[in-house]
Amino acid sequence: MISDNLDIVEQNIVKACERAGRKREEVTLISVSKTKPVPMLEEAYNWGSRDFGENKVQEITEKYPVLPKDINWHLIGHLQRNKVKYIVDKVKLIHSVDSLRLAEQIENECVKKNVEMDILIEVNVAEEESKFGMKTSEVIDMVKKIAVFSHVHIKGLMTIAPYTDNPETNRQYFRQLKQLSVDIKEKNIDNVTMDCLSMGMTGDYEVAIEEGATLVRVGTGIFGERDYGNK
Repeated sequence: MISDNLDIVEQNIVKACERAGRKREEVTLISVSKTKPVPMLEEAYNWGSRDFGENKVQEITEKYPVLPKDINWHLIGHLQRNKVKYIVDKVKLIHSVDSLRLAEQIENECVKKNVEMDILIEVNVAEEESKFGMKTSEVIDMVKKIAVFSHVHIKGLMTIAPYTDNPETNRQYFRQLKQLSVDIKEKNIDNVTMDCLSMGMTGDYEVAIEEGATLVRVGTGIFGERDYGNK
């Protein structure tokens, strides 16, 4: 079932890239495996998936030791400062940096472990009260402050668009995030690149790709509905 779902998602990504005049290799599919047991991740891995996204630090620390080491782990959920130390030597990318204090904590833990960490700034483009992330107007100032850190490297932006039955309604938010990334790139800030745009989930990843997403986070479309009773 999972491999069949991945085939469908892959076909959709290819079509979305074609519509946008983009190359398939410009988009990385992140299999969002939160709450899913290891055998399901192994099935996705056997299909060819190498990028997995988790919401919780605990799930990464549990799955990391028992799955292949060539997996790229992505922390996509809200990150508490006291949990940073557990993952800076395990994940490839933290998508959800939404405050200077969190970035400082990541820097401090990276120094201790002698590692470097790539991050994305989480932007609450739609300004939903229920969502984490910075306001669009706050991002450039924040980027400049984090850019001076030696072990933390800003690679782009992330957003979680509103849940909707009509993905077209989220196109505006994806466009805004893309434009923000262009604005930041034009400032040529040292230690900052805007190569990564993490946007689009199961319901709207095709629209996100059309608007410039380089990372799409697909969970339900691959693994089915979340199962909070079986972690």
